[in-house]
Amino acid sequence: MPRTEAPGTGAAVRPSLRWWTELPLILLVYGCYSAGRLLARGDVSSAVDHGLALLRAEKALRLNFEHPLNRLFTREPWLGVPADFWYASLHYLVTPAVLVWLFRARAERYRAARTWLMTSTFLGLIGFTLLPTCPPRLLSAGYGFVDTMAHYSSYGWWGSEASAPRGLGGMTNQYAAMPSLHVGWALWCGVMLWRFGGSRLLKVLGVAYPLLTALVVMGTANHYFLDAVAGVAVMGVGLLLGPWVTRAAESVKSRLLPGRTPLTALAVAGGLGAIVSDGCQTSPGERIPRQRESRPAGAAGPDASPRDAGEGAPAAAR
Repeated sequence: MPRTEAPGTGAAVRPSLRWWTELPLILLVYGCYSAGRLLARGDVSSAVDHGLALLRAEKALRLNFEHPLNRLFTREPWLGVPADFWYASLHYLVTPAVLVWLFRARAERYRAARTWLMTSTFLGLIGFTLLPTCPPRLLSAGYGFVDTMAHYSSYGWWGSEASAPRGLGGMTNQYAAMPSLHVGWALWCGVMLWRFGGSRLLKVLGVAYPLLTALVVMGTANHYFLDAVAGVAVMGVGLLLGPWVTRAAESVKSRLLPGRTPLTALAVAGGLGAIVSDGCQTSPGERIPRQRESRPAGAAGPDASPRDAGEGAPAAAR
């Protein structure tokens, strides 16, 4: 894991990230999200009304991309089957993989990125609760949509109830379509790959992954185009709220653990005290037996004279 430097000291300080604290936090957030998603089922009739309202709005705005994509994916198995696998699995694989990669290779960026993702996920849960929406595949056949996951269910592990394994459809909320967090999470992954990937291939993947995910969620009739737009909007709001959430979390942490000095205090201090264990620092002028000071050697100040320096030498050397 990379190490950062405390200003003015030249001393390397390891970011205070530990996998055994990060993993339970991520699992807790995902567990709350999954449980809340199940509880936010809403009324089926209102969910259908919301879905039809979105469909009418898209037709009025000439944004109805779902029908042609869905017909294409239904007609061409070489497109429809990979799209179903994409929808059913990649967001469970790519998002954690990007989180692990950031944790190991871009530790200085990980905390803000993780907070952004979690904040946006909770905002999406609010959307599921306030606006339960019937996806296109669950509308009556007269609206012209085909559930490609049911159509190609013999190719995969899923059944006729979304991407849940056969027999477990009751454990998923099929009316949590607005916003599309498939698109939102894919956008987050894309931004991380574009900004911190380094290589041209990773930047191309960073652009392609969210765009292809948007096509997949519409072509499989799991989301409307406006669901995808809402997923992007949720990620934008989560990005803006991220710094506020981080400050609130630091405030709570400082109250719960008053004896721990945050790493940022070391940077603010600028190396005027002594570096002690666990990344903490003493106050300026405070001395600890056999503890080296963090001020670099020779930093006596611009007006120090050789006489001043000599006065600190041992008596035996004079």
